[in-house]
Amino acid sequence: MTLTDPAEERSHVVGRCQTMRGELVLRRCGGHHELISDGMFVMDTRDGRSERALLARALAVAAPRPHVVIGGLGFGFSLEAAVASTAPASITVVEIHQQIIEWNRVHLPERTSRTMADPRVRVVCADIADWLDRSATLLDVICLDIDNGPGWLMLPTNEAIYRAASLARIGRRLGESGVLAVWSSDRSPAFEGALRRSFAEVATHEIPVARGAPDIVYVAWRPRAGYP
Repeated sequence: MTLTDPAEERSHVVGRCQTMRGELVLRRCGGHHELISDGMFVMDTRDGRSERALLARALAVAAPRPHVVIGGLGFGFSLEAAVASTAPASITVVEIHQQIIEWNRVHLPERTSRTMADPRVRVVCADIADWLDRSATLLDVICLDIDNGPGWLMLPTNEAIYRAASLARIGRRLGESGVLAVWSSDRSPAFEGALRRSFAEVATHEIPVARGAPDIVYVAWRPRAGYP
């Protein structure tokens, strides 16, 4: 994620809605879009390399023809990377805000007209934690891009998905060969420790960004049985 360049063209609002989790605003600035939540910058369309890396790193250690679940649509960079790969047998995107799904379709058609039309893709409006609890089958790959990751949350309620109990529950939903990948805006030693207690293998990847510290992609596989 990058911050707005002050030298760019003045921004203007192209979408606004009130949700149970606060106000969402879609803003256009020059040739890019920005998502604002309750007055705080969330993401923009300027880069996306770390969101793409989230998928690439997960698929690199996944079993052949995996069924992929992406928690959080954002501006569709992770979905774009999944569709660009021939590896996934299916791709399910779980996004909590229906408006973000619609904004992608209306304001980013150059990307979504192709990615969402892919026959492997299904987009679901739901809370990812609730959706995972309801899922009746073992999953191959789960990629989480929720809030700003475990270390810098804008919504305290999003902290639950990163707790040890949630990671262990996700591990049980993945099965023996499943992969969990997590996007984070910075390093979180506490979260990495929780991952290592829930999974036998954990890799941490730094993804350079235009400004500031690198984004982080955590990839974990071989879930540990019986923890916690």
